[in-house]
Amino acid sequence: MAISVAGQFKGWTKPGPIPPGALGSGPAVEPGESLDAISGHFRLFQVIDGHRFSSDDVLTAWYGTQGCPSAASILDLGSGIGTVGMIAAWRLPHARFVTVEAQVESVRLARKSAAWNGLEDRYDIRCGDLRDPSVLREDERFDLILGSPPYFPLGTGVESTHPQKLACRFEVRGTVADYCRTAVRHLAPGGVFACVFPIRPDDQHQRVRDGAQAAGLTILRMRSVVLREGDAPLLGLFLMNRADDLPEGLRSRTWTEPPLVIRCADGSIHPEYSVVKLSFGFPP
Repeated sequence: MAISVAGQFKGWTKPGPIPPGALGSGPAVEPGESLDAISGHFRLFQVIDGHRFSSDDVLTAWYGTQGCPSAASILDLGSGIGTVGMIAAWRLPHARFVTVEAQVESVRLARKSAAWNGLEDRYDIRCGDLRDPSVLREDERFDLILGSPPYFPLGTGVESTHPQKLACRFEVRGTVADYCRTAVRHLAPGGVFACVFPIRPDDQHQRVRDGAQAAGLTILRMRSVVLREGDAPLLGLFLMNRADDLPEGLRSRTWTEPPLVIRCADGSIHPEYSVVKLSFGFPP
């Protein structure tokens, strides 16, 4: 199925490369699937009744590539259906990627999307648990590591019966601390680990800080996300470096940036977030 590659969409010029799928040579949409825009002409296969990508994934890709714009090698941990990695691949067109995901169905969809978007020559999608040391070679190092960990321990909320949805929200295979431990083993010298995680209630924010410290990481930058102007922030975006790679004076300091507001009080998209969306090839 060919997709329209018109340069204009609702008064906005769609940027970026034209992938093979848009020209009619990519994998087909199967029953129960959808094919949805994520960055410019890039699209993502999703199960209609399964896990769907969210602003959390999008913001992780954006914040990570903002924090490490020269990355040539990128690892996406717990990569799911591929949202974070593929947005990062759109933003960093010369970088090479390794992704790790334990759910077979999500890996299948990610491989379809990589083929549709023309990423197969620089995209290595691995099926496995990020805590399993055999999934990544001991000597593999990456300039940028991305992660959108599940937020909640099992038993602390309403758990979906759909395995994709369950594992994306609840800690079926590891916690944010496990993501930190895996990241620190595979960061290149001076490399950056970027992730998203709740900062409300306060104990959630503390779990990120504790996980980073235990792994030997410093949260160098942090930005909270406000879903609607006037509300308290619920999520945080974090950029971490290996503490030993930093000057001593920065090893225990975090620069807290002003909050990123998604919607204004009247429900309209906030002007800054409109610009953020444009930066990853999505209409404001």
